[in-house]
Formats: sequence, C-alpha cells, structure tokens
Amino acid sequence: MLRIIYMGTPEFAVPALNALVRGAAPGLVLPEGYEIATVITRPDKPSGRKQEVVYSPVKQAALAHGLPVWQPGSFKKVENQAALAEFGADLFIVAAFGQILPQAVLDLPRHGTLNVHASLLPRYRGSSPISEAILQGEGETGVTIMLIDAGVDTGAMLLKRAVPVSATETTASLTPRLADLGASLLLEALPLWIRGELQPQPQDHTQATHTRMLKKEDGRIDWSRTAEELARAVRAYTPWPNAYTTWRGKLLKILVASPATGTPAGQHGTVALINRAQDGKTHKVLSIATGQGNLLVERVQLEGKRALSADEFVRGNAQIVGEILG
Repeated sequence: MLRIIYMGTPEFAVPALNALVRGAAPGLVLPEGYEIATVITRPDKPSGRKQEVVYSPVKQAALAHGLPVWQPGSFKKVENQAALAEFGADLFIVAAFGQILPQAVLDLPRHGTLNVHASLLPRYRGSSPISEAILQGEGETGVTIMLIDAGVDTGAMLLKRAVPVSATETTASLTPRLADLGASLLLEALPLWIRGELQPQPQDHTQATHTRMLKKEDGRIDWSRTAEELARAVRAYTPWPNAYTTWRGKLLKILVASPATGTPAGQHGTVALINRAQDGKTHKVLSIATGQGNLLVERVQLEGKRALSADEFVRGNAQIVGEILG
C-alpha cells in the first residue's frame, strides 16, 4: 500500500488533507488504497495578547481525523532528514507548508513530492500567490499541481485549473475557493501520477512572476496611488494585513472600498462625504482623494473600536470630513 506523508500548515491546506483522508480506502482513489503515515506541520507557537499556544489548522484537522502529527521544525537539520527517511514514505504531498524542502528530503520518496500551489504557474510563485493575483487585477487565477524541485515553485507541472476572479473578490473569499479546487485537483492527479499517466510539463521560466511573504507594513495606504490600485489593495489585504491609514494618531482600517473616476476632491488623502445610490437605496460613503480618482470607502474600523459602515462611523466622527488621512 502506498505510504503518503502530508505537509501543510494554514487553512488553505486543510481541504486537501480532508480529501486525502476521505479517499484513502481501497477503490476510492487508488485500487489498493493508501495510508497517510503522518502529517507534518509547523511547531506550535504562542499567539495573541495572552500568548496562548495555537495549533495550526492542519494540526487541528489531522488530530480530528486521528492521524499522527509530527512537528520537527526545519528539515535543514540532518537529524530531521534521517527521522523523515525512517517513515519509508512513497510520496510526499505539500500544501502551503511554509518551508523550502532541501534536495536530501526531495530525494526520499520514490514517487517524488507533489505540491498544491494556489496560482496558474509560472505566474505568482512564492508565498502570497492569492493576494498578489488580486493586487495585480487578474481576471482569473487557479491551482497548479506540480512536482517540487530545489527551487521555489519552479518544478514541472502536472495539472492546472483556472477560476474567475470577480471584481469584489477578497483574499478571504478566494482562498477557500482555491483550497477546495486544490483538493479536488489533487485527487484527480494522484491516481494518474501513480499510474504514470501524467507527463510533467516544464514551466516557461521567462514568464515567471514572484511573490513574497506579506508583512504588516504592506497594508499601509499610499494615497498618491490610484484609486483602482488602492481598491485592489483593500481586497488583496483582507483579512491580513488589512489596508490601513492613520487619522489623528490612530490606525484606521479600510475594510470595504471601490474606485471612482473623476477629479480628486483635494490633496491626496483628503476625506469628503458623499451620497451613493446602491440597490435602490442611498447611503453615505467616505470619498478619499487619491493620485487618480477617489476611493469610495464603505466600511472602516478605528483602532480599538468595532468595524462600522461609513455612515455609522461619520455619525460619531463627523470631524473626519475635510481632514487628510495617513
């Protein structure tokens, strides 16, 4: 029976693990079935103000399925490589694991290492493909099942499938869609790969684009940018790190916004209040001057306060109108 080791960390990697568990019995995905020898995820770490230990979403899912979990940390350590080899796994499957696997690890399984990557490779290699696709205004993105090599998402591709990206899509809404697509695509690829019916397709490296790990400061709004760029940033950085600015020394998150053409109403970052008709109703929104056009803000959250519609926010903070943010 095929022995699989699954490696993943965030919520994106949970549907693929769930799908593998559901398909393990003989005759469902493989005639002989397969065994998940262990699930590898990042070490537990404290989080939040109380610094409580939080299990990764993949660890939580694995434990719920009664699967063994291993949290060795870096596979650059020779002792971890040796321990991994002891499992005698035939195939590694990776989804948003969070570390680059050294060649010594990739050489272990006879069927190689499959990766569920949330973009249409070779575009958007790296750690933030979903937010970057939104940030760049892509009309579609997707999932690629690929073979991992020593590079960062440079390996040959096995299967690829696209989905449309709507004009209101956020990273929060797109991530679970791509995670579910990745899960189904993985189960489609797995039996074909094991039977030798998939021909790996090399990537065109000349078409590659790259992403990097997002940082909190990436969400800071530069009001000299265009309204279109800023609206995409608001969607791309939801739920983290959020697009934000400052007002009277406090952080102000911009949670929902859209671009509007026209002459900016004042210098970059100047706030105006306008009426906007939508779904047969009129409501107030903040119109903020940008480098090109105005950003119409429908929902905000002031530091230490709950999220409010622009209309609700202005009722308690009327002085923001006419002021300059950021």
